[in-house]
Amino acid sequence: MTNPDEHAIATAIIHLMRDVVYRDITAHETVWQTLHRHGSHVADHFRTIGIDVVVDDTEGYAYLATRETADGDEPLPRLVRRHALSYPVSVLLVILRKRLAEFESDGDSGSLVITRDRLIEMIRVFHATTSNEARSVDAAETTIKKVVELGFLRELRAQPGHYEVRRILKAYVDAHALGDFAERLAQYAANSTGAPS
Repeated sequence: MTNPDEHAIATAIIHLMRDVVYRDITAHETVWQTLHRHGSHVADHFRTIGIDVVVDDTEGYAYLATRETADGDEPLPRLVRRHALSYPVSVLLVILRKRLAEFESDGDSGSLVITRDRLIEMIRVFHATTSNEARSVDAAETTIKKVVELGFLRELRAQPGHYEVRRILKAYVDAHALGDFAERLAQYAANSTGAPS
């Protein structure tokens, strides 16, 4: 491939197929520029397979989303994988989304950063009651690790034990989902057996 533009477009396509692209990550800088210079070419590539390229300039991220099929159309196989989330992971995502909304409504600029200890404290409130402290902490750390793997939290290299809440979370947990989950939490709280494991 000798054409530099073709190479840049192919690189952007591959990056998007792997993960979310962030404007503020140095390794993604060239890809982000390509999405702005050649975004229509990148979008055309994915459009033929029923995928939309979503670029949010305000929040600084780009990702792939499966296009909804019209009524009567046969759906295409899914390229963008859906993750089956456990109850603790779902709870943490909703808590983080609410914290992000509060952070932004307070007019704070920059990134929302939360310590590992604070994350563990937030999760343990929703875990089944146990007298085994070590097991409870291990379960919370497993939940945090999964959310990091999903790309919604990023541990800061310069500050181990501190996690940035990635704004891509806003694209996955919207206001409707927050409301639905609040109702589910109320149902769990009313259930005498406690939260599911």
